[in-house]
Amino acid sequence: MAASRLELNLVRLLCRCEAMAAEKRDPDEWRLEKYVGALEDMLQALKAQTSKPVSEVINEYSRKVDFLKGMLQAEKLTSSSEKALANQFLAPGRVPTTARERVPATKTVHLQSRARYTSEMRSELLGMDSAGEPKPDVRKRTGAAGPRPRDEKQSAAELDLVLQQHQNLQEKLAEEMLGLARSLKTNTLAAQSVIKKDNQTLSHSLKMADQNLEKLKTESERLEQHAQKSVNWLLWAMLIIVCFIFISMILFIRIMPKLK
Repeated sequence: MAASRLELNLVRLLCRCEAMAAEKRDPDEWRLEKYVGALEDMLQALKAQTSKPVSEVINEYSRKVDFLKGMLQAEKLTSSSEKALANQFLAPGRVPTTARERVPATKTVHLQSRARYTSEMRSELLGMDSAGEPKPDVRKRTGAAGPRPRDEKQSAAELDLVLQQHQNLQEKLAEEMLGLARSLKTNTLAAQSVIKKDNQTLSHSLKMADQNLEKLKTESERLEQHAQKSVNWLLWAMLIIVCFIFISMILFIRIMPKLK
């Protein structure tokens, strides 16, 4: 089925938003937020159409729009740790928006934002500014106590170890959630199979009940016909007997005086 004009406009705007999200933006940039709001409106209008795409395509559009909306909300948070935590709960798209993409653009944006927030967390913990230089208070402490490159290297190594452990824990949690999702899917499919079999059994039972009801109705009609036939024969027999008795009485009355 050919895509409607509304769907084509949504795909174009979605590609534009994904490209803007992948670029480095100024803090005062407002266009992306407006574009995402327009995407939400277009997506709701697309869902309300009679000739809308299949549910899988609609779900993919919703997934990408929700990702962009969540990314904008994460960028508004104050600390980098909150941003990184919010970024972990974002779910990028699974299918490329256009045929030219080999990897979904939202997945690339997700990886870039995760790396950026991790770098910001590291800079905050080490007391570095956005340019990679020590902050003024760190410079003062370093100037007063003298440079300690070994301690800084040790702190950086410990920070890398902590971040690595945190990432391993997140990967382990993701694997556990994936395993739970697979188990839930398996149980759901098994329950669906049982319900399907029960529905088939119930349908067969209902069919047999309908057939038995039809047979019972047919036999009832036949029995009623037989009963009507027997009643008719009995009625005719009684009429014949009554007529015979009546004729016999007349003959008897006519014969008896002659005998006297």
